[in-house]
Amino acid sequence: MKRLLLLLAVTLGVFASHAAVKVDRIEPTNWFVGLKDSSVQLMVYGQGIRDAEVAIDYAGVTIDSLVRLDSPNYLLIYLNTRGAQPGTMDITFKQGRSKKKVQYQLLARQMSGDKHVGFSNADVLYMLMPDRFADGNPANNQIPGMEAYKNDRTRPSLRHGGDIAGIRQHLDYFTQLGVTALWFTPVLENNSPDSHNGFSTYHGYATTNYYRVDPRFGTNEEYRALCDEAHSRGLKVVMDMIFNHCGDYHPWLKDMPSHDWFNQPDYKNNYLQTSYKLTPVMDPYASEVDLRETVEGWFVPSMPDLNHHNVHVMNYLIQNSIWWVETVGIDGIRMDTYPYAYADAMARWMKRLDTEYPNFNVVGETWVENPAYTAAWQRGNKMGKPESYLPTVMDFSFYEKVDSAKHEETDGWWRGYNRVYNSLCHDYLYPNPSSVMAFIENHDTDRFLRNGQDVPALKQALALLLTIKRIPQLYYGTEVLMNGTKEVTDGNVRKDFPGGFPGDTQNAFTPEGRTPAQNDMFNWLSALLHWRQGNKLITEGKMTQFIPYNGIYVIARTLKGRHAVTILNGTTQQRQMKLDRYSEVFEGATVARDVPTGKTVNLTDGELILPPRATLVLEF
Repeated sequence: MKRLLLLLAVTLGVFASHAAVKVDRIEPTNWFVGLKDSSVQLMVYGQGIRDAEVAIDYAGVTIDSLVRLDSPNYLLIYLNTRGAQPGTMDITFKQGRSKKKVQYQLLARQMSGDKHVGFSNADVLYMLMPDRFADGNPANNQIPGMEAYKNDRTRPSLRHGGDIAGIRQHLDYFTQLGVTALWFTPVLENNSPDSHNGFSTYHGYATTNYYRVDPRFGTNEEYRALCDEAHSRGLKVVMDMIFNHCGDYHPWLKDMPSHDWFNQPDYKNNYLQTSYKLTPVMDPYASEVDLRETVEGWFVPSMPDLNHHNVHVMNYLIQNSIWWVETVGIDGIRMDTYPYAYADAMARWMKRLDTEYPNFNVVGETWVENPAYTAAWQRGNKMGKPESYLPTVMDFSFYEKVDSAKHEETDGWWRGYNRVYNSLCHDYLYPNPSSVMAFIENHDTDRFLRNGQDVPALKQALALLLTIKRIPQLYYGTEVLMNGTKEVTDGNVRKDFPGGFPGDTQNAFTPEGRTPAQNDMFNWLSALLHWRQGNKLITEGKMTQFIPYNGIYVIARTLKGRHAVTILNGTTQQRQMKLDRYSEVFEGATVARDVPTGKTVNLTDGELILPPRATLVLEF
């Protein structure tokens, strides 16, 4: 019996020594030479690959270390490429008597890092959801081999079929409107099945492959072509990324690389839900349990929380962001759920990006409606908090105050536009107020119009958004009065753009297809946007705001004798505006032009009569 067991063991050992080496994938799928940081982590996946020997014979490339993780199917190779030239190198894997040679490309960069110029307050970002904007290629609506899903435009939480081709076919629309940058919600693969209750990951926030565009949106090559064509039209492209979590159908969850790859890896027995409360991250008195729930709890059960204190996880994510900058030429990153991740790890990422791309820009989603909290996240913060290196933060305070003001009469103290005034008073907290992103709605909020059509309120909000010291962000369809609320489902604030899909009875991409009210809104906003382009009065001019008086809120921008004055009647009554109170900006002016309408406004009478909820953007 012993001889039989010994013979069996020897036979199995011989079989194992001859078993073919399995290499299913390597990430990043390729890399670039000439980066300031010459190190790169290769994540190799294949059955039993962990214990393989590795050899590379390529000039200028050395192996710094091999990291053998808990799973037998992962191997990390840390390379130094300092002296390497572009080309194809061979990586040889050996297990026993079996060898496998894999070719890996090192590419030349399209441009040096300092040439990647990000978005700024000179831009206006137009945010859209690819699935809901336009279906330019119906052939990719059903992709064989993906997890079970349906395309059904009658269901607000299922996929509708929008794609990269649809966006690309409407680039002229963006330039006609007058925006200068496009922010798409995530385009990476979300290969999760539809849920039993009719929800899908059409939104893109449950990544299952960090190096592949979701094939229902298109291909990596199509994404690159879209960026190139956008650039040729003077449009920048901002990529939405998510470091906090991935999707539960990511291969990492089925085969965890290591026991600490995720926060709360024993989620089946000890699931921890995030509290969604971000204040503990900055709270000097925060309890351990509150902080842990915020940064280690899962966003939802289908979005596993990544552990950024595992250095290999963070290296993977840092490299992925660099790979997309180099591969498709994006002009900025919007980072989802920013404070939910470990702040020190995110600072490490931002410092690496800032070193590699000193003129790039990143905006972090920091959803707390308090300027002090938001300002503490901005690079160079004045709060004594650890350095984040994050150049741009999102102004949820402005969003909340404008949203409240539209329902109120502006009084002598707190209500109406006093809320906005009192929020902007706190700009002294920001190291750089011009690098704060403001908005009046997005994919996570109710539409500004909710279920109505209050155009005067919308014009007031947009006039403010586009003339204050901020980077403005618009949400797709606002220009054609799209509305909706989240009370039933998020999908109702993410409706299809009319005219973007086969069979649509209306085409709001054209003046002929829009209603008179939609054309009025589009033309009004377009005039303001085109005026704003390249206008240093708005991007560099001094900003002065006046305490709301007699229900009227006034903000002025001044530069080298030029003035732009935004005037809002924050009441439902006609108001008289005496100009002598505002003499510091109006003194000597006799006539002005209302930018959105082009009408001439006479200033010699010393007063303006403002109809209810009137909006003026005067230039003189």
